[in-house]
Amino acid sequence: MFWLRNLVKSPSVRSLLKSQNPFSPAVFSSLHFISSPLTTTASNPPSGIEFGSSLGPTTPGEKPRIVVLGSGWAGCRLLKGIDTKLYDVVCVSPRNHMVFTPLLASTCVGTLEFRSVAEPIGRIQPAISREPGSYFFLANCSGIDTDKHVVHCKSVTDGGDQDSLQPWKFEVSYDKLVIASGAEASTFGINGVKEHAIFLREVSHAQEIRRKLLLNLMLSELPGVSDVEKSRLLHCVVVGGGPTGVEFSGELSDFIMRDVRQRYAHVKDYIHVTLIEANEILSSFDVRLRHYATDQLTKSGVRLVQGVVQDVGPEKIVLNDGTEVPYGLLVWSTGVGASPFVRSLEFPKAPGGRIGIDEWLRVPSVQDVFCIGDCSGFLESTGKPVLPALAQVAERQGKYLAGLLNRIAKDGGHANSTNNVNLGDPFVYKHMGSMASVGSYKALVDLRQSKEAKGLSLAGFLSWFIWRSAYLTRVVSWRNRFYVAINWATTLVFGRDISRI
Repeated sequence: MFWLRNLVKSPSVRSLLKSQNPFSPAVFSSLHFISSPLTTTASNPPSGIEFGSSLGPTTPGEKPRIVVLGSGWAGCRLLKGIDTKLYDVVCVSPRNHMVFTPLLASTCVGTLEFRSVAEPIGRIQPAISREPGSYFFLANCSGIDTDKHVVHCKSVTDGGDQDSLQPWKFEVSYDKLVIASGAEASTFGINGVKEHAIFLREVSHAQEIRRKLLLNLMLSELPGVSDVEKSRLLHCVVVGGGPTGVEFSGELSDFIMRDVRQRYAHVKDYIHVTLIEANEILSSFDVRLRHYATDQLTKSGVRLVQGVVQDVGPEKIVLNDGTEVPYGLLVWSTGVGASPFVRSLEFPKAPGGRIGIDEWLRVPSVQDVFCIGDCSGFLESTGKPVLPALAQVAERQGKYLAGLLNRIAKDGGHANSTNNVNLGDPFVYKHMGSMASVGSYKALVDLRQSKEAKGLSLAGFLSWFIWRSAYLTRVVSWRNRFYVAINWATTLVFGRDISRI
């Protein structure tokens, strides 16, 4: 609390405290402005809010500032690798944590606790919590002025009721800007998806799936519920046969077979899972592994349907052949596409609407702007294909760019100072393989570098052990590794928690 002692000793504060009631609003207002590091140029801030509205540009005597938009795999790996002796770091994101997405499906059914897959940004980059020039801002970026080196932001508030705090706008100046805002779930323009389906990309999505699943189980046991309604309430439909959809279906089938059938005996025969995919499930995996996954899911009670969803209603979906599929829980996992924010930026675009980048992950049309993760893609002029939206791609890009920016800082990291800097080798991505769990202590491990290449591929219990071991070591902190290991052991011994909290 040394800063508070120094603040109280300042002449302006001491005179203010002597002349007024120390608990008056005027005192608190003055104390705020003395201690605030931000300049005050806000336009129409919320009533009662007196925060500064801009973080001005750095001076030559200060460390250059990196602004990172996003807290996903790419942004967090970059934050972890940045040398904070060379840079001040500002992260702008609507969430203050990173989600370990490979294990997110396990939280929906109680195999893991939600906190086990969420890593606070302050633990990934401690300078954000400790250094005077580094910050985390809970906000969305609404625009970028590349000429002035400024990002326009809008604060994120609860917005859940009439008395909640209204959002306000502010600006942050940057010397280097890294766009790592990710992508959004693809709906392909299908009517009703956003209104009725649940995506599986955030912890809040997993929490909503869990609440809906347990609510439907309890509602189905109430007197007066018909058999038809029970079948609808307990029909879980998953759209999308990629790794996320398959892993969630496997987790759900395990939950049904090991927990629901024991604790909801009255309705155990009504609950079932359907996985809908337009083509083949796990299309990027080896053919032998795809067949194994199909057989294993079928044995676990998952019904596989090949079809295209044309319309989504509140209680049923309609396929392209006219088939109506009633549901109580609908999980949408069909891949990702460019977000409205990315589409709004006037940068050259790569195929698929992503922000176009060169071999060094720069946005070549502007100075000091880089882009990594699911929102980026190589421009056609580079001759490189657009990389898949995978966590390992984003992580590898974040690690590469952190090293590149650290080298740039040694030659001067301030704005417009990298014209003659040697950037070194360009970014090269080598695929390390893919893994997916299919339930019942079975998994797939495909170590080929591409669909056409040859390589090791495994399926079964050994693959499941490799899958769990690999993800346990990839969890960001030892704290969360401990949580995950304890959760797995607890589930194995006592079963999954079915409390609806």
